[in-house]
Amino acid sequence: MALLVGAMAHAEAIRIATYNTELQRDGPGLFLRDLARGGDDQIDAVLAVIAHANSDVLALQNLDYDLTGEALSRFAEAAGYPHHFALRPNTGLPTGLDMDGDGRLGGPRDAQGYGRFSGQGGMAILSRFPIIEDQVQNLSDLLWTALPGALLPEVDGTPFPSPDAQATQRLSTAGHWIVPIDTSDGHFHLMTFHASPPVFDGPEDRNGKRNHDEIRLWQHVLEGNVGTAPPGPFVIAGDANLDPEDGSGLKSAIQNLLADPRVTDLSPRGHSGTDTVDWTDPVPGDLRVSYVLPSTHWRVVDSGVLWPAPGDPLAETVATASRHRLVWADLTLDPAGTGE
Repeated sequence: MALLVGAMAHAEAIRIATYNTELQRDGPGLFLRDLARGGDDQIDAVLAVIAHANSDVLALQNLDYDLTGEALSRFAEAAGYPHHFALRPNTGLPTGLDMDGDGRLGGPRDAQGYGRFSGQGGMAILSRFPIIEDQVQNLSDLLWTALPGALLPEVDGTPFPSPDAQATQRLSTAGHWIVPIDTSDGHFHLMTFHASPPVFDGPEDRNGKRNHDEIRLWQHVLEGNVGTAPPGPFVIAGDANLDPEDGSGLKSAIQNLLADPRVTDLSPRGHSGTDTVDWTDPVPGDLRVSYVLPSTHWRVVDSGVLWPAPGDPLAETVATASRHRLVWADLTLDPAGTGE
């Protein structure tokens, strides 16, 4: 890593961003249909936001996955990115079991991750740099029970919703990927995910505990307990679905990650401060749920939340695109960082 750090220390800043597009559709193939025929106001607005942000590497959430990859290929081309990457997410992946304890089978909450069809609301990466696909770590099939110290839901001391369901349940709602990105000056690892919202459950707090453990997984990776920790520079970028102070959820998960000495909490800001989503109607209101957390190998040049003030010409476009706001950071390698 000494050569990598030395080479990248003098490089131009790389802009890395995360964006929950909310482009998921209600049925398979509908996103590809809307993209192909053109004229979709939301898709056009999302593309305009992406163009304005001008990121070099962009982690996306809530983008429907299709087996052929045609939708992502078309979207990446429309967004102007030569490289793109996606894996089949856990969203909508059938289990054949009652996973939410409602006594019925085949509902969207009975999949490995909430979804009306396999691939609904998946994840993707767009990049101006090559993606080293044969070195990607995909942790999405990790069973929840396999996570060290997992906060597994129980009712009266019994696994919820059942021992069979719990033995089948994967931890990742959508996915956890560790993806090497090859820049002209070396490579870094993008660690991306989209955690479950910590609501829409019962007193067993199944979703709250799962959200906690999905976030906690990254620290287990860095500690060498799960998968292989990146040997050098990395950036955690994605939607944790958890605010460190406000709203629902087990706050210690994100608070501990933000305080981890191996990462830097940038606290990027936009019109609504550090908040990254407009959930004002209905409650809980504006929250910070999306994060770009560089490892301490990086020097932070700038960062922000693309949340324009009312009256800004871009404000209407941003609001049309998604309730979520794109979060970005401009980074260069810090020669005094912790890389070796």
